[in-house]
Amino acid sequence: MDGVKALNIPLIDLRAQYKELKKEIDAAMRRVLDSGVYIGGPEVELLEKEIAALTGARFAISVANGTDALTLALEAAGIGAGDEVITTAFTFFATAEAIVRVGAIPVYADIDTATFNLNPDDVEAKVTPRTKALLPVHIFGQPADMDALQSIAERHNLLIIEDACQAIGAAFKGRPVGAIGDIGCISFFPTKNLGGYGDGGIVVTNNEAIADRIRLLCHHGSRRKYFHEEVGYNSRLDPLQAAALRVKLGKLHEWNERRREAAAYYRQGLDGLPLELPADPHDSRHVYHLFVALTKDRDRLAVQLKRHGISTGHYYPCPLHLQQAMRAFGMKRGDLPVTERICDLSFALPMSPHLTREQQDYIADKLRRYARR
Repeated sequence: MDGVKALNIPLIDLRAQYKELKKEIDAAMRRVLDSGVYIGGPEVELLEKEIAALTGARFAISVANGTDALTLALEAAGIGAGDEVITTAFTFFATAEAIVRVGAIPVYADIDTATFNLNPDDVEAKVTPRTKALLPVHIFGQPADMDALQSIAERHNLLIIEDACQAIGAAFKGRPVGAIGDIGCISFFPTKNLGGYGDGGIVVTNNEAIADRIRLLCHHGSRRKYFHEEVGYNSRLDPLQAAALRVKLGKLHEWNERRREAAAYYRQGLDGLPLELPADPHDSRHVYHLFVALTKDRDRLAVQLKRHGISTGHYYPCPLHLQQAMRAFGMKRGDLPVTERICDLSFALPMSPHLTREQQDYIADKLRRYARR
């Protein structure tokens, strides 16, 4: 590809996403502004119904962000001081942050080398009499092994709270993630597969009592204005975000399919290179929030691609059990060898529904040139 014009390829192209739906999103925003309803209202109610239908859940309660979704889910489930929650250290900090916020103890299990999700064998090994819940993360849009985790939960009488913040539209053996366990948490952060224009999130569940408690908690512990049953939170999704998300929701399946097609094209174009490419199990629908490969030459390769206008990402440079904020829980390097290896080698290439074949060919060409050197 000598003489090919240099391209500028972002890791996630949000401007192209807006450009595709600009007319519809602008109209939705104007609709809310014209209505004068800026908290709650029909846009929020309709989005909740639509997300419930998408996930197959009976209830969906919108909240201010994905972190609040996790925190409220844990608190509504009655998890608190001294309880243990088994989760992964290979995820964004909010997963463990929410556990600690409710007074519980994060217990980290190691992950599977291929899928980067919780290793069920290590999960079971970490169960103690104080364990109250499992909190799997469907990392990068790849569903965790929910059959194995549900089997563990049933044997030990544990709740399952799914962190589906990166995986809306993904499915495990035909079942949409989020409503497979007891509670599911989804983020609408702008870079997510269904992202707003600011923060947002939603909790889904089939448990009416849990849904009712989350609604109570996210409105200051109040069912009736100025009367409060308990100390809660101010965690609400505003209708401007809901209106924009409803427009994007109509494109979610198509956009997720485009991501899957882009992932398949990467596999074809990167075949034979010294990269460990992400797994795509046949029994799951991976929606590729991110396309994360592994390479021993991560840092130098990132610098080289940046020179050619290609953005990359490092997810995640430091596993949660080694974060300064988690030192009190006593884990050290070597405790989670697979997690630590993947953190050291992880390398995210550009991924979005608007990634073009031309861009992917350009990326593959630069990677091949680097490998030859």
